[in-house]
Amino acid sequence: MIAREIGKTGVKVSQLGFGCMRLPVIDGVAHQINEFEATRMLRHAIDSGVTYIDTAFPYHGYGFDRGGESEPLVGRALRDGYRQKVQLATKLPSWLIKSRADMDKYLNEQLQRLETDHIDFYLVHAINKGFWQNLISHDLFGFLDSAIADGRIRYAGFSFHDDLQLFKTVVDAYQWSFCQIQYNYIDENYQAGRAGLEYAAGRGMGVIIMEPLRGGALAQSLPESVCQAFAGSGFDRSPAEWAFRWLYDDPRISVVLSGMSTMEQVIENLRVAREATALSMSDKEKDLMRQVQAIFSSRVKVPCTTCGYCMPCPAGVDIPKNFSMYNSFYLLDGKFRDSVRFQYNAQVPESARPDHCVKCGRCETHCPQQIKIMSELENVATTFK
Repeated sequence: MIAREIGKTGVKVSQLGFGCMRLPVIDGVAHQINEFEATRMLRHAIDSGVTYIDTAFPYHGYGFDRGGESEPLVGRALRDGYRQKVQLATKLPSWLIKSRADMDKYLNEQLQRLETDHIDFYLVHAINKGFWQNLISHDLFGFLDSAIADGRIRYAGFSFHDDLQLFKTVVDAYQWSFCQIQYNYIDENYQAGRAGLEYAAGRGMGVIIMEPLRGGALAQSLPESVCQAFAGSGFDRSPAEWAFRWLYDDPRISVVLSGMSTMEQVIENLRVAREATALSMSDKEKDLMRQVQAIFSSRVKVPCTTCGYCMPCPAGVDIPKNFSMYNSFYLLDGKFRDSVRFQYNAQVPESARPDHCVKCGRCETHCPQQIKIMSELENVATTFK
C-alpha cells in the first residue's frame, strides 16, 4: 500500500482511507449495519495495508440529533489489536454545540463509543458560516488546545462545506494539522476546490479528500458520452478507477476516503491504491480526463464562476450558492439528482433562496459573466421546488 504523510504531522498513512458512512446495511435501513460483513471488510482492508479509518458521530444514524451506529461498529471492529494498526478519525458534531461544555461531552462520549482513549485525527464536522460563528463563540480553540494537551486527541482538523472565502478564513484562524474537503474531477471549483487544496497544502496542512466519486455518481449513471470516452481510451479501467487515479496523481493530497459498501469495492480500491502513485499519469491519460471534464462542463446551465461580485444581494439571496447547486443538479443523471436536491434543502436556507429575489437588477450590473441572473434564479426555483 502506498503511504503519504498527513502534512506537517509527519504521520504516514495509506493513501486510501476507509470511510465508514456507507457500510453494508440490512434491508436498506441506515442504522442496521450488517456487522459481520462490515467488520470483515474493515479488517480485510486493514490487513491489506489501509491505516486510516474515518467515521463520525451521526453516520449510520437516526437523524443528526443523536449518535449513529457507525462509531460503535468501528469500535468493535477495531478490537483484537486492530486499533493499534490504524489512525482513527472522527468528528465533533458542530450542529449540536450550544456551549463549551458540549464539546467535551461529545468528545468523551465518542471515546467511549469507539472504545479508545484517544482519537488520532479529530475533525470539527461540516464547517459552514453558521456553524463556524457558533463554534467560535463557544471557545472552539480552547477546547481543541485542551483536548490535545490532555491526550484525548492527537491532531485537530476540520471538514468543510461552504465557499472558498470562508475556507481561507478557517484555515488562518488556528494551527490546524489537516482539513477535509469535497474534491473530485468535476468538483475542482466547488466549495474549497483546487484553490482551497493549494491554500491548505501551502500552509503545511494535510488534505483529506471526501466524495472522490461524488457519492457514487462518478462510478455509475454517468452521461453516455463520458462512458464512451472511457471505453475508447485503450485502458481497461472502471470509471471509479479513473476518478481515484486522477486524485492520487496530486502529491498534495494526503488521503482519499472511500465510503465502501461491498467487499468488491474494497478489493478494487485496494488494487488501485497499490498501483497509482503521485505524478504518474501520462499525457494521454490527462488528455482523456480533460476531455471528460469538458463533457461535464458542457452540461453546466449557468456560467457562474462563484466570484461573488453579485453579492451581497439586498434581498438576502445567496446567488452563487444557488447557481452552484443548480449546476450540480444537471451534471449527472438519474438518482443522484435526488442527492443534490437533498443537499440544496440542507445547505441553502429558505431566506437565501430565489423566491426572495425582488428583481432590483443590482446583481446583473456587477456580473462579469453577464449572466441574466434574475431569470436564471427563476429556473433554480423551478428546479428545486
